[in-house]
Amino acid sequence: IHSPKGFPKLKNDTFLRAARGEETEHTPVWCMRQAGRYLPEFQETRAAQDFFATCRSPKLCCELTLQPLRRFPLDAAIIFSDILVVPQALGMEVVMVPGKGPTFTEPLKEVEDLMKLRQKVDVTAELGYVFQAITLTRHSLEGRVPLIGFSGAPWTLMSYMIEGGGSNTMAKAKSWLYRHPEASHRLLRLLADVITDYLVGQVAAGAQALQLFESHAGHLGPEQFQDFALPYIRDIAQGVKRKLKEEGLPLVPMIIFAKDAHYALRDLAHAGYEVVGLDWTIRPQEARAQTGKGVTLQGNLDPCALYAPKEKIGELVKKMLEGFGTQRYIANLGHGLYPDMNPEHVGAFVEAVHAHSRHINKH
Repeated sequence: IHSPKGFPKLKNDTFLRAARGEETEHTPVWCMRQAGRYLPEFQETRAAQDFFATCRSPKLCCELTLQPLRRFPLDAAIIFSDILVVPQALGMEVVMVPGKGPTFTEPLKEVEDLMKLRQKVDVTAELGYVFQAITLTRHSLEGRVPLIGFSGAPWTLMSYMIEGGGSNTMAKAKSWLYRHPEASHRLLRLLADVITDYLVGQVAAGAQALQLFESHAGHLGPEQFQDFALPYIRDIAQGVKRKLKEEGLPLVPMIIFAKDAHYALRDLAHAGYEVVGLDWTIRPQEARAQTGKGVTLQGNLDPCALYAPKEKIGELVKKMLEGFGTQRYIANLGHGLYPDMNPEHVGAFVEAVHAHSRHINKH
């Protein structure tokens, strides 16, 4: 896969510099789920379309990715897509049920069901629409900010594929880990291999950074995380970097976001990622102490803080910046934006990060 040349020159590389641990004049900021349901223009663009049909339309993905950047001086864009496109590439059917969320028509129930999955996935054939969306968006951004590509991590995807949708306990998926450890590893390995190729393809298409979402880490205890999540998280970082080198593609910074996995922060800091993303349940100073000086941290304002008055948001941001320090740091929320959030409050968050970090850096 060769990367299409002729992309516009990058004008604001603050996010990439922070990710690589270089000095920045201000702390860069972006928001998980920034292309999203809290924007009226998003609702309008998405209204007529089935959710996954939207994901398969490069034009619509590009438009949705750019919408928040027209409103806010964010330091990065993240491609509009969904983590469940990977199970779809393995041959599973997923539909978006209004009021319920993503639903698998036939979740994996027995070990034998693994045979129904594609054992070899040609990511360009199955997920080429994501690559096209990335290339189109990278051109349309006109070099304003870097474009982030992403994937779900193996355990998180496995849990969806077995539960058939969201779950409070993940009991069905976790029961596989206890009853069928070998089959679980087989599935996780298959996912890790596909995710590795998928991420490399995103870089070839124009992604300038990659984030791996282990959104369901919090359902595992430390031992299960060690066995069933961490090894694959590590393998993906190594595999992506090896293949990027082999294919002569740029080595882009990689971010690991394992929600609610405080018990694993030390391991995650040594898992091969330049950036460790944090949810809102950990103190900045504590996260720094556990991860050391070798990685950049990203996070972690409680998304619900955006319901506060704007002045309060400014105070919370200032406190967060004082906790993390303004360098080797990317400001973000500790999870995604919610649909009922006021866009003006998102703007207040972004502006507060820029203003306070500039002020701290000067003094």
